Order: sequence, then C-alpha cells, then structure tokens
Amino acid sequence: MLLLLESLPTVIGTAAVAPALLFLWLVIATDERPGPALRVWSAFFLGAASISVLGLVRAPFAKIVVGPGHPLLDQALHSLLSVAAPEEIVKVLVIVAISYKRRTYADPMDTVVYGAAAGLGFAAYENLAYLVQHPDIWRALAALRSVLTVPFHGALGIIAGAYLAIARAGTALGAHRHHRDWARMSSYFLVLAGPIALHAAFDFPLLLLQKGGLDSPTRMILGSASLLIGFLSIAFAVRLVRRIGRHHAPRTEIARERLSQLRRMWALLVAGGGAGFAGVAFLLTSLHHWFVNPDRNVSLLLIPLGLTSILIGLALLIATTAIYIFGRNRIRTSSEGFSSAPGPG
Repeated sequence: MLLLLESLPTVIGTAAVAPALLFLWLVIATDERPGPALRVWSAFFLGAASISVLGLVRAPFAKIVVGPGHPLLDQALHSLLSVAAPEEIVKVLVIVAISYKRRTYADPMDTVVYGAAAGLGFAAYENLAYLVQHPDIWRALAALRSVLTVPFHGALGIIAGAYLAIARAGTALGAHRHHRDWARMSSYFLVLAGPIALHAAFDFPLLLLQKGGLDSPTRMILGSASLLIGFLSIAFAVRLVRRIGRHHAPRTEIARERLSQLRRMWALLVAGGGAGFAGVAFLLTSLHHWFVNPDRNVSLLLIPLGLTSILIGLALLIATTAIYIFGRNRIRTSSEGFSSAPGPG
C-alpha cells in the first residue's frame, strides 16, 4: 500500500492522466452518435492495463532482435519489433475485443472512439510511469508528452479503429467500389501494419538520439524527423475521423438535439471522472504523508481538498444523470409531437 502511495504523487498523477482524458473528450465530441459509455471507459482502462502483458507479447520477438553488426539496422529492428509491434498489438487486441459484439446498426465511429480510448489509456499509464521515474524533470516531461506523445498514442489507436471500421463497412465508407474485396483485405492489413509502421518510424530517430556522440546538426535532424512523423500521424488520424464522420452526420433536428445532449453528457462525464481521480489522488497522497511523515499538517490540508474534489466529481456525475433523464424525456416528447403532426391534405 505504501509503495502504491509512493508511486502516485498528486500533481504528477493528475498531470499524467489529464491530457489523455482531454484528448478522449475531443475525439468523443466528433462522434455524431456516441456509443455506450461503458465500452469507451472499458477500452480506456483495458488500454492502460495492456501494458502489463507487453512482456508476453515481446517474447516471440526476442530471438529476432539480435544485433546484426550494423548499428542502424539494429536500432531499426529494435524500434520495430521490441517497441512498436508489441505495443500496437496489445492496443489492437483491446480494440477488437471491445468492438467484437457490436450492435446491429452500430455507428462505425464507435470503433474509432474505442481505438482512441485504448490508445489514450495506454498513453496515460505510460505517462504516469515516465513522470514517476523522472521526478526531477517531470514538469518539462509532462508538457512535452502532453503535446506530442499522448495524442500520438491516441492517433495510432484512431488509425487502427478507423481501418477496422472501414474493413467492416466496405464501400459504405468510401472504399473502392470496383475492388471491394481488395479494399477490405488491405484495410484489415492496415489495422495493425499502419500503427506499427508509424510508431517504429517515430521511435527510430529517438533511439538514435539516445546513443549519444552525435553532432548538433544530426541531433536536430533526428529530433525534427521524429516530431514531423508524430504530428503527421496525428493529422492523418484527424483526416480518417472526418472521413468516417462525413458518412454519418445527423439529418434531423431531433438527431442534432440528441447529439448536443450526448456531447454535454460526455463533457460532464470526463470532467467528473477527472475530478474524482484528482480527489482520490489527493486522498492517497494524504494517507502516504500520514503514515510516513511525522508532520501531519500537510495531510490535514490534503484530505479536505481530496474530499471536495470527489464531491465535485459526484456532483458532475449526478448532473450528467439529470441531463440524460430530462433530455431523453424532452426529445421523446418532441419526437412524438413531430410524428403525430397532421400531414398535408
């Protein structure tokens, strides 16, 4: 218990998870008909938990990653088989598991959102591990990772989910109508190959930078290449989201009102979850200080802050429930009134 409390400082924990929650909300807000909240949060937490099985997934690649005597090739194999492939495999498995039992007429955007949730859950846990391991530079590290690494992991999840949706929907999402089977096969291939290739290309320059002994121009080129690949991957994910979203825009006033209500609910859910997480982190930190620090003044200060944050989170969740109940009744009434209106002649 003390080790758990030691590894989760309040500010660092919040800084690690908050960017992932923010980007998750941004992706959900683009969905015209957001899917079940339980599945989205399941994808988020399973994405975070998938890090625990990376060792098992890396095992088959261990014998392949053998130094061939060429440093560049060695780093390329390491970035591809030791880093990119295992991480993207576990995320894709989460996406497939969450979206396996779909509703009859499920929105393809649901799979995209599940992909984003899995990638951002993975990024949140990885972010927390990095910040805890580097407490001396955690502020700069948190800022850098929140701008690039966290959205990059989310983008890779979006790309996997988008190609899975395209493969399942076929020509309905703009695939080549005269080569339907080829389009479906290539989309299934890109579900895993696309994220792995982008991830490996992003990590390869960073691994070379860690070797040291490079002059300033070379370091600048490598760093710029990694940044370019990361931001282009994010831009490509945004393009896929828009491509899929264009085929499923709401067409009625009731549909638009329902969309507005769902977005408000998701905003409150994300804010409430974030406030609740911060409150729990404050309480854990206060317990840690209480057990290991003779001066318990800090604990007495953190406990009220934690309880207040938890209460705010609960209030937001209650508000979400109220919006759902009253909004559902209002939309139902509007729908019934619209359907019962007399027609012309």
